[in-house]
This record gives sequence, C-alpha cells and structure tokens, in this order.
Amino acid sequence: MQARFQSAFTHLSAPLQSALAPMLARDDFSAMLTAAEVNHLCGQCRITVDALAFALLPLAAACALTPISAFKVGAVALGDSGALYWGANMEFSGAPLQQTVHAEQSAVAHAWLRNETALRSVTVNYTPCGHCRQFMNELNSASTLNICLPGRSPARLGHYLPDAFGPRDLNISTLLMDNVDRGMTLPESDALTAAALDAANRSHAPYSQAFSGVALQGERGIYTGRYAENAAFNPSLPPLQSALNLMNLSGESHDAIQRAVLVEPRRAAISQWSATQSLLAMLGCQDTRHVLAE
Repeated sequence: MQARFQSAFTHLSAPLQSALAPMLARDDFSAMLTAAEVNHLCGQCRITVDALAFALLPLAAACALTPISAFKVGAVALGDSGALYWGANMEFSGAPLQQTVHAEQSAVAHAWLRNETALRSVTVNYTPCGHCRQFMNELNSASTLNICLPGRSPARLGHYLPDAFGPRDLNISTLLMDNVDRGMTLPESDALTAAALDAANRSHAPYSQAFSGVALQGERGIYTGRYAENAAFNPSLPPLQSALNLMNLSGESHDAIQRAVLVEPRRAAISQWSATQSLLAMLGCQDTRHVLAE
C-alpha cells in the first residue's frame, strides 16, 4: 500500500479494510476502482455505492498536495460505467494560485482521462466552491449530476448553481466528456508527442478552439492531460494541470518528470505554452517541447 494511504486506511471500517486492502496493495493501484471492484466492495461490506464513495473520501484526500493551504480536500466521481474515480486538490509552491487544481476538477478530469464518458455523481467532503460548481456545469451530465455531501441528501448540481450560465447559453452542443476527435495531425512524432496529440484531439475548447494536450514522461510511463475549457473562462483546467493530476493520482511524484510535450494548433486565439513551460520549470523539468499541429 502506498504510504500516503496508510493513516486514512486505519480509520475505515474493519469489513472495508479487509475487502479493500488487496486492491490498495497492487503496485499499479491508481486511485480508481472499476465497476467490478465497486460491486465487490459493496457486496462484501453490505453498503451502497454512495456509502462507499463517502467512506473513500479520506483516502482520496490523502492524495492532496497542499504546500500552501495545508487544507486537504477529497472527491470521488461515479461514472456511468459504475467505476469510482478519486480526486484531490493540488497546489504548487511558488506558482500563482490560479495554477491550483480543485478536488472536484481533479475527480472529473481523472474520470475523463480514464475514458469515462459521463458522470452520475460527485461526492466531496466539503461544499463545492463556486469555481467548482461552474466547472462541473460544463459536463455533458450537468443537468442530472448529483452532488453528495456529508450529512446532506444528494442534490442536483442545479441546486447548488441556480440560474446558471453555461455552454448551452452560448449554443455549444459538444460538452465536457463527450467523445470527440479534433482531427489535428503532425507529420511525424515520437511516442510522447503522439500521446500529447491524442490528448489535444480529445480536449474540450469550444470557446477558443485552442484544443491542446500535454504528455509527461515519468519513470513509470506516460501521463497525458487534456484542456477542459469553461463557458466562464476562469474555471478552465489547463492540459498541464490535467496531466499532473493524473500523474499524482497514479502515485508518481512530479519530481519524476523527465520530458514534457505540449501540442496545440498553429493558429489559435490563446496558447498554453508560457504557463506550461513556467510551471514545469518550477517542478524541475527543463526538457519541454512545444509542438504546433495543423
């Protein structure tokens, strides 16, 4: 079991500890549970999926990186497939606060990068801030998404975001987590660049059309991130943060980044390059490439 989970694990119920321990002990455990694993845990512990998501929140929060606030938030997203995806907030020392990732963003991006196509609910241990409510309003399941909080009955996102402004107000029909292919190409590429191109082609940027993706080479493999743009602009999640989130949840330190590639269109209204290069340099990665696609 990864060291970060050990303290939170001791506070789980005995039946859940027994059923969950073999899953957490796997070398490739990546802060998610498949639908089969969820069903197994619910059966073994005689609990509902919602109850399981609440029980897992301390383990999700254990993934948080909070050098600035020391305030750890965990989130668990339930996909249409029945799988559960953990999320946690991330902060970066020395970087502007706008570079941070909120736990709800983390869980949503995690599910999306694992190729989940829609979410049923997001369970979180603190009430979502306005930033996260707006971010989740971009989802293709926003109108039916349940927000689950300790001590409260589940409520739709619309309950927490009344009179919302979102993509449909701007006549946007392709929503976050829809399956898309932007069709950008490169004449040739290595494996890392190809992964970044694939991420860019599956990104969500209907407002700027600046579809972009990042791929990070770690010691254990490649981690990709897709840009997730928002109708309100500021809650947008950059592709680098999306990739760093996946890397962290997979259990690999950001210190392990060896190389990085950002792919984005040659002609676009905005560019992720400056912010991507700056944050990666702060994390110790100097081998960063900027590739422009057609």
